[in-house]
Amino acid sequence: MAREGYSLALGHGIRDHTPSRLPFEEFQAVLDDYDDPTVFVQVGLSHVNAAFGERSYERLYGELMRQFDSVLTPGFTPSFRESGVYHRQYSRPQVGTFPILFMNDADYRTADALHSIQVSGPYRFDGCDHQDTFGPEGCWDQLDRDNVLFANIGTNRLVVTQEHYVSFRADPPYHEAETHSGIVYHDGERHEEIEQRNDTFTSLYSWNRPKLENYLDRRGVLDRRDRNGLKLSFVRARDLREALEPKIEEDPYFMVA
Repeated sequence: MAREGYSLALGHGIRDHTPSRLPFEEFQAVLDDYDDPTVFVQVGLSHVNAAFGERSYERLYGELMRQFDSVLTPGFTPSFRESGVYHRQYSRPQVGTFPILFMNDADYRTADALHSIQVSGPYRFDGCDHQDTFGPEGCWDQLDRDNVLFANIGTNRLVVTQEHYVSFRADPPYHEAETHSGIVYHDGERHEEIEQRNDTFTSLYSWNRPKLENYLDRRGVLDRRDRNGLKLSFVRARDLREALEPKIEEDPYFMVA
């Protein structure tokens, strides 16, 4: 089977099983297993709504803030590639509904014009190069150094943007840098012209998520739970990289299909 066909088959093999109602105490009990100060969440809000019912965003956000000092989530704005404009306060996240709702609760947002990170709580990216997304001094590198906990809540497959950092750092043949020019507005007064160094795939590849999940599970770095159909996954950033690097060294295409 051609690689493009295989990638398509992987996508079609994922069925969207809607969770049934879940007592909120069961979800709280899962989070109780973790004492990390910081969590980076990527949320499938439709599944969270099905599991928790009314006010699901408020309940989820409130519980995350009760359990952790800081909660991080994406604020991604891929349209910067065409528009060349990003505002840290007002640019609406374009990937997922949870990040849009989170904007009202965020205390801070990074200056990365493509892969910004929103933060509620004291965690900051001071001293990072916000214009080198997956570079050695970038924000995602700090997540690796701090071994930040990533939590998937209600996603069918493991969705961890840190995979981009791991792959980009390993420098496989399919993954390279690309730069986009534009303007970042920091607030109502301060702005600057930037060159945002990001990443791109050089051909029609996508993450082989089933393979990655199963491998990380076998290695003991991925914690997968299922509560009445609500899928929960937890993995730490540096643990993810240290598990994947030897496999990428053996096979540069290990992460993709």
